[in-house]
Amino acid sequence: MQSIIEVQHLVKSYQQLNAVNDVSFTIPKGGCFGLLGPNGAGKTTTIEIMEGIISASSGNVLYKGQAVNEHIAHEIGIQFQHTALQDFLTVKETLDLFASFYQKTLPQQQLIELCDLSEFLDRDSRLLSGGQRQRLLLALALINDPEVVFLDEPTTGLDPQARRNFWQLIKNIKSQNKTVILTTHYMDEAEQLCDYIVVMDHGKIIEQGEPELLLKKHFGHVFIYLPVEQVPDDLVTQNGWRIQDEQIEIETDNVEQTISLLIKEQVPLDALHVKSANLDDLFLKLTGHSLRE
Repeated sequence: MQSIIEVQHLVKSYQQLNAVNDVSFTIPKGGCFGLLGPNGAGKTTTIEIMEGIISASSGNVLYKGQAVNEHIAHEIGIQFQHTALQDFLTVKETLDLFASFYQKTLPQQQLIELCDLSEFLDRDSRLLSGGQRQRLLLALALINDPEVVFLDEPTTGLDPQARRNFWQLIKNIKSQNKTVILTTHYMDEAEQLCDYIVVMDHGKIIEQGEPELLLKKHFGHVFIYLPVEQVPDDLVTQNGWRIQDEQIEIETDNVEQTISLLIKEQVPLDALHVKSANLDDLFLKLTGHSLRE
């Protein structure tokens, strides 16, 4: 598959700290690329170097095979974690203002439909709900019809319904063959949207690949959970099962066999819960701590 961005041995140092430490990956054209990691992992620094906002201490970022320079600003769109908007402007006036910054822009009506802005076009941008504001910021990131869209934790603080509505907007953008580069703390978001992920911790890449293939690589089993008080201590010790959050966690590659054992030992199954591994489980296994820490 054709690549649109290549990151080669990227390093960013601040005195004695390597915030980014020899990071390399390739982003294919189209689809959604996810950069995951806890606070301090180096993902935001990596993204800012890719966007041309800060320079690397060493290494290269290539955009369409060429070194990133000031011209990339006309071909990418960025939705930052925090963006200040001009006071006293309506949503439509804000779109007009940002459109004036570029020679090439998407038709405004197309942008309004793509980001679902029509119901609050005449509203003062200061009066928008969290979800409405994020939809406006997404529109501003798309206003110059970019090939690559950077979304830095775009749904942080949104309620569940607003998050899912925003996911649909991102899927619509993907369908137009644009490349979406996403950082997020939400594992369900990464699983819903990302075609390829890179997991960072302490400035280094600890794993990368397609989410489904990574889960198959690291987990050939499912998890069974039962309340601690329902399982005899000797049965837990004998089988090497773990106690986690007042539950017994059982890893198994044969659910039927495990349940048969529990029935044989007369363990009540009314509160039994079976769960397949997800990206949060993967991150916990790789780093020893939750992504949200």
